Amino acid sequence: MAARCLLSAVLLSLLAAQASSQHCVWYGECGEPTEGKRYNCEYLGPPIPLPKEGYELLQQLCPSLYYGNVSLCCDVQQLNTLNSNLQLPLQFLSRCPSCFYNLMTLFCELTCSPQQSEFLNVTETEPYKSSDQNKGNKSITAMEYFIGESFANAMYNACKDVEAPSSNVKALGLMCGRDAQDCNATNWIQYMFNKDNGQIPFTITPLFSDKPFLQMIPMNNATKGCNESVDEDGSPCSCQDCTMVCGEKPVPPPPPQPWLIWGFDAMAIIMWLAYAAFVLLFSAVVIGAWCYRKKNIISEYAPIDSTLAYSVNSTPIAGEPSCFDRIGERLENCLRVAFTKWGSFCVRNPWTVIFFSLAAIAVCCAGMKYVHITTDPVELWSDPHSQARQEKDYFDTHFGPFFRTEQLIITAPYSKGDMYSPVPSGDDVPFGPPLTFDILSQVLELQSAIEELSAEYHNETVMLKDICLAPLAPYNNNCTILSVLNYFQNSWSVLNHSVSDGFFTIADYHTHFLYCVKLCGSGELFSCSPIPALFPCKVSMYSPTGFFSEGCVRTPLEMNRSACAQPSEDGQGGVYILTLPGDNAETGDQVRDHYNNATALVITFPVNNFHNNTEKTNKAKAWEKAFIEFVKNYNNTNLSIAFSTERSVEDEINRESASDVTTVLISYALMFVYISLALGNIGHCSSILVDSKVSLGISGILIVLSSVACSLGVFSYARIPLTLIVIEVIPFLVLAVGVDNIYIIVQTLQVTVGSSGIPIFKKSKLLSFLLMALCEGLFFEEQPVVFVGTILGFVQLHRMSDLYPNQHNIQARYWTRRSYSIVYTPLIRALSSMPAVRTFSLFAGIAVFFDFLLQITCFVSLLGLDIKRQEKNRLDILCCVPGCRRNRGSGKPKSWLFLFFKKIYSPILLKDWLRPIVVFVDPLCIRCRSFTPEGKRKPEGEEFMKFLPMFLSDNPNPKCGKGGHAAYGSAVNLLSNNTDVGATYFMTYHTVLHNSSDFIDALRKARMITKNITESMDTPSRNISVFAYSVFYVFYEQYLTIVDDTVFNLSVSLAAIFFVAVILLGFEVWSAVLMCVTIAMILVNMFGVMWLWDISLNAVSLVNLVMCCGISVEFCSHVTRAFSVSTKGNKVQRAEDALAHMGSSVFSGITLTKFVGIGVLGLSKSQIFKVFYFRMYLSMVLLGAAHGLIFLPVLLSYVGPRVNKAKVQAAQERRRGTEQERLFNH
Repeated sequence: MAARCLLSAVLLSLLAAQASSQHCVWYGECGEPTEGKRYNCEYLGPPIPLPKEGYELLQQLCPSLYYGNVSLCCDVQQLNTLNSNLQLPLQFLSRCPSCFYNLMTLFCELTCSPQQSEFLNVTETEPYKSSDQNKGNKSITAMEYFIGESFANAMYNACKDVEAPSSNVKALGLMCGRDAQDCNATNWIQYMFNKDNGQIPFTITPLFSDKPFLQMIPMNNATKGCNESVDEDGSPCSCQDCTMVCGEKPVPPPPPQPWLIWGFDAMAIIMWLAYAAFVLLFSAVVIGAWCYRKKNIISEYAPIDSTLAYSVNSTPIAGEPSCFDRIGERLENCLRVAFTKWGSFCVRNPWTVIFFSLAAIAVCCAGMKYVHITTDPVELWSDPHSQARQEKDYFDTHFGPFFRTEQLIITAPYSKGDMYSPVPSGDDVPFGPPLTFDILSQVLELQSAIEELSAEYHNETVMLKDICLAPLAPYNNNCTILSVLNYFQNSWSVLNHSVSDGFFTIADYHTHFLYCVKLCGSGELFSCSPIPALFPCKVSMYSPTGFFSEGCVRTPLEMNRSACAQPSEDGQGGVYILTLPGDNAETGDQVRDHYNNATALVITFPVNNFHNNTEKTNKAKAWEKAFIEFVKNYNNTNLSIAFSTERSVEDEINRESASDVTTVLISYALMFVYISLALGNIGHCSSILVDSKVSLGISGILIVLSSVACSLGVFSYARIPLTLIVIEVIPFLVLAVGVDNIYIIVQTLQVTVGSSGIPIFKKSKLLSFLLMALCEGLFFEEQPVVFVGTILGFVQLHRMSDLYPNQHNIQARYWTRRSYSIVYTPLIRALSSMPAVRTFSLFAGIAVFFDFLLQITCFVSLLGLDIKRQEKNRLDILCCVPGCRRNRGSGKPKSWLFLFFKKIYSPILLKDWLRPIVVFVDPLCIRCRSFTPEGKRKPEGEEFMKFLPMFLSDNPNPKCGKGGHAAYGSAVNLLSNNTDVGATYFMTYHTVLHNSSDFIDALRKARMITKNITESMDTPSRNISVFAYSVFYVFYEQYLTIVDDTVFNLSVSLAAIFFVAVILLGFEVWSAVLMCVTIAMILVNMFGVMWLWDISLNAVSLVNLVMCCGISVEFCSHVTRAFSVSTKGNKVQRAEDALAHMGSSVFSGITLTKFVGIGVLGLSKSQIFKVFYFRMYLSMVLLGAAHGLIFLPVLLSYVGPRVNKAKVQAAQERRRGTEQERLFNH
């Protein structure tokens, strides 16, 4: 009995102790409001039953306190305040129910817990008279909140990964007063309860411990992890907001390790070893051959008819030719006869040919009235059928094009910046040159002037407000302007505002700037919020003193683009850009937060872009043009202003094109001079006006220009738009090729006629030879016809096959080289998917084809007329005026260039000691590798579609910071009367991209990520496709496959050259192999030059590489052909003979011709001309000449093909007993 009484006494004692501990520290609100906030009233009595009108709200906010008679330490007013204050964090954190549950627990226990006295300790109060006895007579002005350390950490861990997707930052970055990465449980709670943030009326000091101390029991309620559901029907946080739900994060594959051998690049080592092995092997072969020759043969140069038993590399010409030899000879003979007859017809009927040529030119050129020039970079460089282009078109169609950007980059060259000294204490803070008060004032004046700038379009005034990006429209039509001056509300009065204590300036624009960039760095950039303890309301110009009420932006809108980017209440943006010294990939991390050290300011005016609305787009372009003119003429010596607009690229293309007119004219002038001098074979000063060929040169240039015009006209008929590259570059290309061909035709004529200095009319034997070649009887007065026809037969034939059957007519190699190396090569480039490249290639190929037709018709007829003029001793140009008397029998001197190659260059190059050096040195090329309260769940199905249009039409405001109009208004494509969602997008960011490699890698990885997302989302019932889109993708897509495209195009070009060469070289397979090997070596060296000269591999350079294949044929085919038909005794002598007769022609007729046209490109003001045309074309000529005139002859002297007996025998038979036999043997 005694024990039972004792037990009852103990239980009563415990209940009394528990009842005594359940008392409050406050109840109700009292005191005068301070900036809209009121103090809570001190109350030390027991909890008071909550009126029934507060039950519903309590169940919604703090369901854990809804039990028993619902006695709490708060009234309905406090619950309403709590509900109001939690609306905005609800919008952020309700994404993760567990996180928001823990945060609610923290504030519910603070506000209403019946056990407040266990963990709340009032430290300061002030008197207050209240008529309500429950509220007491004091207002609480300071207190301590004892919080369990485990609770704090668990709450932080549940919330740390929650995203604010519309701003692309962590939610805690908006609620912690600092960057999310610097936020932890302690400083997050301390920030929320700190009076100095301007949000709460008094300071609540949080104290953290899991154990009781100072006679207080810390609040340590149960928490929910982010991977736990709050209730049975709920779900945990998503993977996006809780990494524990995601499981292990996939680790990206490490970057490939460099392949090293002995610490050096493996490929370099392998190449050097391979080269060394080649040198050793080749040396051994050369030395062994030399020893053998020394023993068995007296000299390598022993003649074929010597008495020696063996002559090295000698090839007997006698004997039966092979089947392939006969086929090659018959093909060559058919072509020679056909072109001989055609040439004779053109010279016999010159005026008829010229008339029909001019008529054809006129018909083709008439199409130029339909000409259309495009300068849109997207249309120029992106294939309409490419993936990036189709994705861009899809985005533009469904969501509208990305806005146009007009940008100013401002520096202050004469400002030295200033030093700010904080008051009352602190280290001096340097401010960069553009951040002085005077400079900012002038920049504000400039910005305001641009806002008022107007332009005229079709008698209509267009201003920035008519075309600008206004994300809050139609409710608010103010423009978004991304400027650092947004920190000062774009107001001079705010910028000039300062506070002084009478002696010192305590706060001014310096302190405001520093505070705003600090908030920007933390992601917390709001100027006013109704949420005590979460966001600062009316942030001060210098936290923590609270001197001013001007905020960094005007309303607490959720940021919709970046940590420092959101529309303000007036719709103006909060983005600014400050250029920092050293702000780059290597040193950017060291200075990125030191915005006060900025060296430049960037102001961006986003302008609406329009899809398929030319009228609105033209209005924007008209304003952009006025903007450009305004900035160009803006006069302020203190500001250095650079600018960029959406139309800048097009304007630059047009500007560079106009600036190169002089360059084009100079180039044509030099071509004219060169042709005039080169075509004329002037023997004496007295006959200079007769022997010059100025009129013929002018005719040749006009033919080249006519071929370009015909090409433009034909494609204009087909409504194919032109590009400025076509208009500017093709004339250079066609002119270089055309001049070369003109030179070859005329030089062949001059060499054949002028070898002995006797005019054609006195060369009866040669005339007999020509008559035999034509296989028809011609009268004496038709001798010019016969001769030019024969010359054309030889020239056309050997240009058709890149061959020529004799050693002396070294220039007669025209038409096939034109056929497959110039016409075919541009058409190969038409396989390119890039519009500019494809159009250029088509135009170039057709232009060269027209040039081909006009030169074998019109030019040949003009040449025949010029021969008649010259033979009648009449002056050039003034063809009716007779010239001075001259000795028609006197011989004309041979070209010094021909004599140099024959007597000096060829013998020296093919010396025994020099040939191995050439083989050793040539391989040394450069290697090139180069994311309702009443819901507690997310709406789904029809409920989701009910609220979605409301969300997309709501502007962000204090009550609804997540209104989606500004951020997502254009990002969702609603279908079927807003009952379904079609396409939708969300924005994310690439890291800062500095160079082409960064852009290419960004595109590649974006596609990899979206491919994985598509595969994970795709289901059999729904075909879901996810793709990444950015404005730069269309320009860099080409680089994803540029290497494969390069290999394919060059391989196809080389294969085509080989195939045609085998046929037209008379089925000499080995000759075609050697020629293609040499061309391949030129290409390899071109890659090395591109690396040395920093020329990137892109579509333009790929075009030039393919063109290099065609041009290289000119340098290689002539020597190869001459070698194959030489009748000298051995390969060395045949190589020397081929180089002697072809060297001067290749050098003067091809190399110098292209130097004249290409050299002027170096004077161009256009970067694309300088880099991709001057540098690459110059390299083509130098490398082509080096390989064709140095390496190839040496290579042929070692491994050249044997003589085609059928061709040699046929040539000897045609010449036997004629004057030509003597000429060719001369």
